[in-house]
Amino acid sequence: MGDFSDRLREWRQLRRMSQLDLALAAEVSARHVSFLETGRAQPSRDMVLRLSTELRLPQVEINGLLSAAGFAPAYGARRLTKADLAPVREAVDWMLERHAPYPAMALDRHWRVLALNAPLQRLMGPVGLGVEDSLLEALLHNDSLRCNIVNLSEVERLILQRLRSELSHFGRDDVIERHMQCLKNRGAQATDGAPTPPMIPTRYRIAGQVLSFFSAMSQFGTVEDIALSELRIECMFPADEATRVALIQLGAS
Repeated sequence: MGDFSDRLREWRQLRRMSQLDLALAAEVSARHVSFLETGRAQPSRDMVLRLSTELRLPQVEINGLLSAAGFAPAYGARRLTKADLAPVREAVDWMLERHAPYPAMALDRHWRVLALNAPLQRLMGPVGLGVEDSLLEALLHNDSLRCNIVNLSEVERLILQRLRSELSHFGRDDVIERHMQCLKNRGAQATDGAPTPPMIPTRYRIAGQVLSFFSAMSQFGTVEDIALSELRIECMFPADEATRVALIQLGAS
């Protein structure tokens, strides 16, 4: 049970909760939480799920905590190619296609591209970004893409902020932590608390002109599958009139 005890303590500390805070939220005694963290008590399956809820754990980590306590996982992890997920694939395709002439893509938790619409294929094809590629890897290591991001240092700072936020949700994650370290090694820093604009677009130099985008993220709600809970749709919108006109013209060509 040592692994369970360690995981529980790490998540409690990550959520900045005291043993008393967690005990009150889960409606148990602080002594019981203490015993669970030291291995002096063993949790029931219901207790693991109750603690996971109060700690706001993602589904993959709930499975991990259950496994560490000796219980079967609560959530499956299927690929989108499974037949029973056809309605989900259709929904993703519908969202991506309807977003045209603006770019859009579907990503997993590690920013791997699962699908992208025709406008984004036209924009990112020349730099070699396609399905199954990692957007995160491309933003950090694809020189063809990086040299065409006009505000690269600003974008790297925003990526670092986003990864920190994701890490606080997912907990330990080797992929996210590795890319965060890469950004820090390059000098990227989070904001220092000073006021920032409400929107900082990413500006790409494409076909001799600069196109400026901001993004909106969507996720499926009330899902009982790990892969679906981590699936994200990123829709890119023009941040200025020149970009809007250029995208409409590109879509009509």
